[in-house]
Amino acid sequence: MKASKILTTGLIVSALALGGCQGTKEETGQVIGAIAGGVLGNQVGAGSGRVAATIAGTMLGGYIGGQLGRAMDENDRWRANQALETAPTRQTVSWRNPDTGNEYAVTPTRTYYEDSRPCREYTTEAWIGGKKETIYGTACRQPDGTWQAAN
Repeated sequence: MKASKILTTGLIVSALALGGCQGTKEETGQVIGAIAGGVLGNQVGAGSGRVAATIAGTMLGGYIGGQLGRAMDENDRWRANQALETAPTRQTVSWRNPDTGNEYAVTPTRTYYEDSRPCREYTTEAWIGGKKETIYGTACRQPDGTWQAAN
């Protein structure tokens, strides 16, 4: 599986908590972000630099995933779920959380079917504490209507 696909699948699930996650939002985000970052780092590193790139990717992915997992509240996750459910491809759904001041923009980029259920690739931009993070994800609709990270 390509590193970008793994990163796509992993990072946003932590931020959006799209179904089935255990532990706190921050812990889930850190774990998934670290895994995705490590895989990506391993793919871009070469020779003896591969280990360093893997470690750096793991640390950065864990940090970003934890920040996003901690920052999104229930309302933000509901809005992200609605964006995946209703927004046409390439149409951005944006909002600002009045309680936290964080801003989010979810853009579905491709829709396809897997095992007779709709799946969507998407980009999420998050402005948390004045810092912008861009995350790529893939999720599939579950029977209960929620969206969960695709494997």
